[in-house]
Amino acid sequence: MLQAVTREWGGHSDLWLFAYASLIWRPEQAFAEERFATVYGYHRALKMWSRVNRGTPECPGLVFGLLPGGSCRGVAYRIPQALVAQALPQLWEREMPNGVYDPKWLHCQTDRGEVRALAFTLSRRSPNHTGVLSEDTYRQIFSNACGRYG
Repeated sequence: MLQAVTREWGGHSDLWLFAYASLIWRPEQAFAEERFATVYGYHRALKMWSRVNRGTPECPGLVFGLLPGGSCRGVAYRIPQALVAQALPQLWEREMPNGVYDPKWLHCQTDRGEVRALAFTLSRRSPNHTGVLSEDTYRQIFSNACGRYG
């Protein structure tokens, strides 16, 4: 998938990245530019099982995913073309260790115009998509209670 994303980027310009959750508060890279951005057609939702960062295989936690429908405010980061060859594999290692995201190129509206940015989206068909959860299930997850969710 990394090769496909790299091909779609093309290598002829800087690369933009759309951040909607942890990449905003813990970007781990210095970017050449950042802009507040809105993506239409996707929304941020606490609908992704995490067995790495927020849980374990036996007791998964939840993280945000970018799902189809609605809109989402976030940050668009610009990676200079000359740094993409180094930065993209590092970003990939962080965001795609299990290949659960569906990377897509999305149009982001910023106060200085539209940019096409790489975003890590979550398919509703993904095994990491939670589906509909009850309030009790959310309570169990947030209290770190393991066991059956239903």
